[in-house]
Amino acid sequence: MKLRQHDLTKGAIFPLLMKLTWPMIMGIMGMVMFNLADTYFIGKVGVDELAAMGFTFPVVMVINALALGVGIGTSSLISRSIVSQDRQVLARYATEAILLGLLIVSVMVAVGQLTIEPLFRAMGASEDILPLIEDYMRVWYWGMLVVVIPMVGNNTIRATGDTFTPGMFMTISAILNIIADPFLILGYGPFPMLSIKGAAIATVIGRGTGMVLTLYVLIHREKLLTIYLPRFREVVRTWRKILYIAGPAAASILITPLSIGIVTRIVSKFGEEAVAAFGVVSRMEMFSLILVNALGSVMIIFAGQNWGKGKTGRLVRGFNVGVLVALAWGMLLFIVAQFWAEPIAGVFSSDGEVVRITAQYLLIVSFSYGFQGILMVGVNVFNGINKPMPSAGLTALRMFGLYVPLAWLASVYWDLNGVFWSAFVANMVVGILTYIALRGYLRKKDEKR
Repeated sequence: MKLRQHDLTKGAIFPLLMKLTWPMIMGIMGMVMFNLADTYFIGKVGVDELAAMGFTFPVVMVINALALGVGIGTSSLISRSIVSQDRQVLARYATEAILLGLLIVSVMVAVGQLTIEPLFRAMGASEDILPLIEDYMRVWYWGMLVVVIPMVGNNTIRATGDTFTPGMFMTISAILNIIADPFLILGYGPFPMLSIKGAAIATVIGRGTGMVLTLYVLIHREKLLTIYLPRFREVVRTWRKILYIAGPAAASILITPLSIGIVTRIVSKFGEEAVAAFGVVSRMEMFSLILVNALGSVMIIFAGQNWGKGKTGRLVRGFNVGVLVALAWGMLLFIVAQFWAEPIAGVFSSDGEVVRITAQYLLIVSFSYGFQGILMVGVNVFNGINKPMPSAGLTALRMFGLYVPLAWLASVYWDLNGVFWSAFVANMVVGILTYIALRGYLRKKDEKR
């Protein structure tokens, strides 16, 4: 029995990609908005709480990256296999992927619960900030056990060409999180004021609802989960296929929070206001790059299906469309930042110094966002064609090869703005290299075919 799917190897490319991208924009916007809502309401509590959120951001991204890496590996495997495999095989892939995600995240949760204090002290958190961080992370770590299932499950649904359902579920989860935030963080109505701990509880409520919805679709509509698994050797074989993509993909994603953690430590020498501002802009960038992030998710399945059918020329044209969209979006962000950087920063903090630093970052870095978008699109194309190592290499070059060392040098010889210019240089250089490397590789393969 063949699985219902959407054929991405035919039709006009730009309308097709936009049709698939807008539901993902909706879903990712929901996820970004709940992060911004957390930041907004925590900012109402105080600068210390906002700084604590800044310290947790890299660690939160690390755990999310592990789960998302498994999801990317699953999406790549299923999108390349969907034409030739029947529903039973794909259901086994999906089930084993979720089990793999739960296994990996369970280990990380156990390690995380035991290392909160030494880890965040090493990142530069002061004695006043550490208790706030612990309040948040104790709850958030346990919540990851319900987050990993929709992360992997939504990627499975998306691999069939259905981007609307995962986008809708992500949006519902985010709306519930945002609704819960003022009640649990600030103590509206009959609820006690839980401050930063309330933000973590709201996150678990929203993501837990998403888990239930995702499982319902996978089990009842798509029939892509099964309780009948083959021998352990077969399960391991599937895990290897997923991990071939998931490992480098997760490493590529992990590079960003790890390097942000290092840069946060560098920024901490300029004061807690600088850390709070850096935490704000780290979350704002998730919102700023929402279009290319959504397009990147679509490019995995677009690349997988076209690569699987040998339509390399069509894939080249699709990548070119992605590059143009990324550059256009980046230019729009640059224009917005030049006129409204301070008002935007003022939404997230009433502290004048935090607002000033946040606005300065946006004024400097925003022009490079289009080139960062090229990297994001290119990384996902590489993953979709089962070539994950260049993705990890380009991301590592951007963060560890350029951003971190330049930021360290800037902190020694220049002021905080030098750290921000380091991000600008890294985005520009690696965006250009990504375009050259991927376009050259695809054209060479197209000529051979």
